[in-house]
Amino acid sequence: MSDTPTDYKGPERILSGMQPTGALHLGNYLGALKNWVALQDRGVPCFYCVVDMHAMTMPHDPAALPDAVRSVAAAYLAAGVDPSRSAVFAQSAVREHAELAWIFNCVARLGWLERMTQFKDKAGKDAERASVGLFTYPVLQAADILVYKATHVPVGEDQKQHLELSRDIAARFNRDFGKGEAVFPLPEPVIMPDGARIMSLKDGTAKMSKSDPSDNSRINLADDADTIARKIKKAKTDPEPLPASTKELEGRPEARNLVGIYAALTGTTSQSVLDEFAGQGFGVFKPRLAEVAVEFLSPIADTYARLLSDRAEIDRILTAGADKAREVAAPVIAEARNLVGYWRA
Repeated sequence: MSDTPTDYKGPERILSGMQPTGALHLGNYLGALKNWVALQDRGVPCFYCVVDMHAMTMPHDPAALPDAVRSVAAAYLAAGVDPSRSAVFAQSAVREHAELAWIFNCVARLGWLERMTQFKDKAGKDAERASVGLFTYPVLQAADILVYKATHVPVGEDQKQHLELSRDIAARFNRDFGKGEAVFPLPEPVIMPDGARIMSLKDGTAKMSKSDPSDNSRINLADDADTIARKIKKAKTDPEPLPASTKELEGRPEARNLVGIYAALTGTTSQSVLDEFAGQGFGVFKPRLAEVAVEFLSPIADTYARLLSDRAEIDRILTAGADKAREVAAPVIAEARNLVGYWRA
């Protein structure tokens, strides 16, 4: 697409979101929310949505979904996202997401979506019975980003392919409808630090996940001190003591994970942790890790519980956030409608 205009001149904006499925956990905080707060502190307009439309791609309980949205929004706020500086809202409350998604469905190409590995992973062998939404949700994800003309998106490794699709869609729209102008930016990834990749407490080769059926595989942001200590005590390890160097952690995924969690919670490096605990066993290390985790997470858990007890306040914040988001999204949709030739009187 050498003739595609790429000289986007609009302001810098940031968009990210999480699905309201399952409880948010330590991996969500260290891998995403902590970085959202840092990005917000840069003064760049940030849009942090709870992507409840994406939650519909898999079977869900309609009666439970609104409270699930409130719960995730409360976690955002407890982690430090400031609704006076960042728009915190439910994706479904801003209808422009869905409208731009349809336009992008007509811009994207089937072959692009067929390359998406996450659909294959989630649909498995029963792909023909999966919902069309599960197949096309990367297009909605592109609309989520580009309806705000977001220039930067915090992503993990598993989302880089979807962001590339967003760039392809933006480039194709610019070429086909832009009249020589870069209407949409080609959003850039904000890659999370390697140290923020937190793995399961039961399997050091798998990411900590809210969809894991075992609650002992993760530390939830709402867990109390006793629960955190119990989960760390039961976390999978190996019989060897901690080594003196990070290189010696290779082939020891569970040990590497626990050392990495300690480093992330204390703001140090894995090597610094090993300098302190080298030669000691997990009988010494785990209780200290539990203390650090409880000290770190208790203020977040307390704030989270307080926020959840005031449903009206969460709804007020979500409503205000949706209004703020719509102010940006509405003119983008108006421009897109005009460019693709929608009727108007």
